[in-house]
Amino acid sequence: MGELSAHVLNQRGILELSGPDARSFLQGIVSNDVEKVAPERAIWAAFLTPQGKYLHDFFLAEGVQGVLLLDCEAERRADLAKRLKMFKLRSKVELADRTDAMASLVVWGAGAAEAAGLPAEPGAAKPFHGGALFVDPRLSELGLRALLPRAALEPALAELDAAPADLIAWEQARIAHGVPDGSRDMQVEKAILLENGFDELGGVDWQKGCYMGQELTARTKYRGLVKKRLLPVRLGGPTPEPGTPVTKADGKEVGEIRSAAGDTALALIRLDALEAELTAGEAKLTPEKPAWASF
Repeated sequence: MGELSAHVLNQRGILELSGPDARSFLQGIVSNDVEKVAPERAIWAAFLTPQGKYLHDFFLAEGVQGVLLLDCEAERRADLAKRLKMFKLRSKVELADRTDAMASLVVWGAGAAEAAGLPAEPGAAKPFHGGALFVDPRLSELGLRALLPRAALEPALAELDAAPADLIAWEQARIAHGVPDGSRDMQVEKAILLENGFDELGGVDWQKGCYMGQELTARTKYRGLVKKRLLPVRLGGPTPEPGTPVTKADGKEVGEIRSAAGDTALALIRLDALEAELTAGEAKLTPEKPAWASF
């Protein structure tokens, strides 16, 4: 085996949208430009409340015969499907759950895109073993994602020369880059996209037409209203549980721990507190600004 690592993400589910109106239907709902999805391109997008608060995020890739594949949280896929169906109205769209038949695979390590014959550009994609293979649309350093028939997983791993790795290894890589993982890191009906890096990580298209929640998202950007950010932190001490308050030396709460793995975690922290001495539970925190972040 080569130097690439791989893990089947059983916590992910796959929904399929088909029909002549599938793209136009999604275009008016999600934060990114669905028209850009093609065999050569995948995107990352969010579905918001009318008030611009986070509900779901997912990868969008093109599958066989032009269907749209949505890689989302498995435990919340029924809620996503229900919400999408509420907007279907007379659109010619069919929605199917393909989680039993298909799997989401992550492959990471130096040269992952090159091993797949893809440019190291976020979202670069190609058809692969009856599904789709693409560079992570958020950050090319996170490697590859593949949405594949479950029967194709073994030959896909062999072709990519990737060795199976445990989930914590992937989690540590993701957290170190400061990239959120769905509702584990973004509170449903509370989180704002720009506090969680959606702008810099390519999850919002500022040129597309209207979508649900666009007004607040745009106002947050153009009025400079972002006061908190989701950031990777180094932990000096016991790993705090998700939801543990982040506090300054004077006891004032300035944030909250989200997902964690080993000696790293993601925390939503007030920007005006980043220079302070911070703790969460019994652990001291050292915030680290990701290279991609522009605040």
